[in-house]
Order: sequence, then C-alpha cells, then structure tokens
Amino acid sequence: MCTTYQTGKVFMFGMGQQGVSVAERTFARVMGLGVDKKGFYMASLFQLWRFENILSKGENYQNYDRLYVPQFAWTTGDLDIHDIGVQADGQPVFVNSLFSCLGRPSVEYSFNPVWKPPFISRLAAEDRCHLNGLAMIGGEPAYVSAVSRSDGAEGWRDHRQDGGIVIDVKADEIICDGLSMPHSPRFYQGRLWLLNSGTGDFGYLDTDSGRFEAVGFCPGYARGLSFIGKYAVVGLSKPRNKSFSGLALDAALEKRAIKPRCGIAVFDLETGDNVHNLWFDGILEELYDVAVLPGVIRPLLLGLKSDEIRRVLRLPPDSI
Repeated sequence: MCTTYQTGKVFMFGMGQQGVSVAERTFARVMGLGVDKKGFYMASLFQLWRFENILSKGENYQNYDRLYVPQFAWTTGDLDIHDIGVQADGQPVFVNSLFSCLGRPSVEYSFNPVWKPPFISRLAAEDRCHLNGLAMIGGEPAYVSAVSRSDGAEGWRDHRQDGGIVIDVKADEIICDGLSMPHSPRFYQGRLWLLNSGTGDFGYLDTDSGRFEAVGFCPGYARGLSFIGKYAVVGLSKPRNKSFSGLALDAALEKRAIKPRCGIAVFDLETGDNVHNLWFDGILEELYDVAVLPGVIRPLLLGLKSDEIRRVLRLPPDSI
C-alpha cells in the first residue's frame, strides 16, 4: 500500500483475478503508515486513524481476503505527522514534524511528546529540523532522520544539500551527518536501511562508523521504505518546487539520461538492482509512504465518503 498527500489518496495493490487489484480511498493529506498483524495506523491532515481488518482467516468480502475498516481516530490537529511506528503494546508513536519531536496520541491533548532531539531547545510549532523518519527495534523507537540539526523556524530549508542527520534515540546522539534530506530509516535483517533522498541513493548505515553505504539508485525523490524477503519496496516522487529541486539528485538523473518517476520501485537487497516497478502517470506525482502487508493477497479498505461503510458490520459472539 502507499499514500499520497498530493491527491489525498491511500492505495492498496494486490493480486486480482485478471491482473493487479487496486483499491483506493480518499482522506485529506495522507502521510505515514504503521502496519501490524491486525491492521495499520495512518496519518491524515489533522487525525491519526486506526484501520482494523474485520475478516477472519478464510473469510472474504467480494473476493478480497482483507477488509480494513477505519475503526477510530484521534484528532491531533495539523501536526504534519510523518512516519509512524507500532510499539510493543500495539499503540502508535509518530514523528511530529511540526514540533520537532516524537509523540503519542492522547485523549486529552493534541499529542503527548515523548522525545525530542538533543539540539532542539524547546517544543515549538516551527518545523525546526524537519524530523521525518522513524526506525523501530523491538517495538521501541530506535533511530530517527532529520534534514538538519537546526533549532530555528524552518531552519532545515537552508541545509538540504548536506545537513541531513540520523540520531540514535536511546543514546541521544547524532550517529551520521552530511546526508541530503534523508528519509525512512528502517531496521531490517540486522541493518539500518535509509533513503538519502537528495542524492537518489538507497542503502544502509553502518551504525558504528556512521558511514552510509549506497546499494541502489532511485529514479526519483525517494520516501517510504518497506521490506519483504530479500526485497526493498521504495516510494518515488517527481521533484517539485524548492523543497525537492536543486539537489544532487537532479544531476544524477541527468547523468543517467533518465527522467524522474512517480511510483513504487522494488530493489534486490543482494545486488541493488531495480527489479520491479509500478509507475503512476497523470496528475499523481508524489508519494509519501509505502508499506508491505505480509500474507495478504487482495486487500480492500473502506473510506468515509461512500454508503458502504454504513452497511458493513462485524458482530461479536452472542455471549449474553
């Protein structure tokens, strides 16, 4: 599945009867995804949603083997939530980019702050360093990515080329710097993987030396990273305006004589080869997050705008 805040869509792809199955729903400015065995969390413009699969094993709904229903949402306000992690207790923790911190949802406040980078002097609605990515280990926040270590309002915009950092959350230390707009740190098979979006490189970080090792080149602005088996699934966007353009990625694309693409690219972790792609044409030019749904063949999700959500019911056992 993938999200695009540009058009306010969440897409699900699977195996259809005659090709690729595609399901999509509309939510305002959808961003990060946090997936677990039962469902997923999804960030939108001013809410954090919980989608739950209501089909039991062996059940299907209109030939779909998963039906995800938006069971509830926290109203957070526009925190510009980016990546979402799922904790060991099943609850979400998210990157609150507006306030430059990690947060958890609250029934009393817009969010509960749980950690901020050591260089951020106070919580302020200023997007100071553009904290964006989150890697979880053992159900706990482990590493985060940010565009810079700036401590002033939108200070990161002056450091897009080489100000990017990765921070060890537990140690409260910057373990890598000199990156270009890094995104989507993920811990997988003993390595900390990362998208160095400003250069177009997908690779991993040596957490001891702080050295980034490129594995493959992304033909677009990379955000969103997930894994299955020996493959990495990466979301790509076309560069736009001052945030995405004017980076080393532009020269790298020109050198290779290729145009930037929007879509999903699949990389072989052993060779770095781009072995599969799903490209989007038309008005869709930007993605934010991608996620693999393990063991799912053909997923469907319900939205809020159609009549269908009124008529899909799941009843508990009659134990009264």
